[in-house]
Amino acid sequence: MTIEVAPRRVHIIQGEWKVLSDPNAVLSTILGSCVAACLRDPVAGVGGMNHFLLPGTGNTPMSGGDATRYGVHLMELLINGLLKQGARRDRLEAKIFGGAKTISTFSNVGEQNAAFAAEFLKDEGIPVVGGSTGGDHGRKLEFWPVSGRARQYPLTGAETQRTVALEQRPAPVQKPVETSIEFF
Repeated sequence: MTIEVAPRRVHIIQGEWKVLSDPNAVLSTILGSCVAACLRDPVAGVGGMNHFLLPGTGNTPMSGGDATRYGVHLMELLINGLLKQGARRDRLEAKIFGGAKTISTFSNVGEQNAAFAAEFLKDEGIPVVGGSTGGDHGRKLEFWPVSGRARQYPLTGAETQRTVALEQRPAPVQKPVETSIEFF
């Protein structure tokens, strides 16, 4: 008799990224026009996911929570997080998800997000081995960072609208990390 271990779920919200090496962990997120890049090093047994709202870097100086909205910032954080956990850049592989056109009257920022992620990874020499982008409905994504397995579920119209509402809210402001040391 084998006992199956329930996966440890870690949810990623807009502006976040996580790196894990737990084979029983699954990263999950809900995407509309946002994109999630899922990267892993299959030899080191480590992987991660990010969730960004806008492509590129924006046209204005970024600080705090503003930076977490943009793809370039979160892609760099994810790659550096993987490298710090023992991954090697030459072994990284990626999957890209999201980028739906959730509101027909808006510009297609989802398409721009997906194109940005693909171009960024190409420029970094990281092959895209799978994923699913585009469409007109949101999706729920699950990614097992050690095995590289990914699964997505399409969202209904009402679920997609809730996701769009969340994407239109300002990104949470990240609190600065305390770096000072007090000696006694």
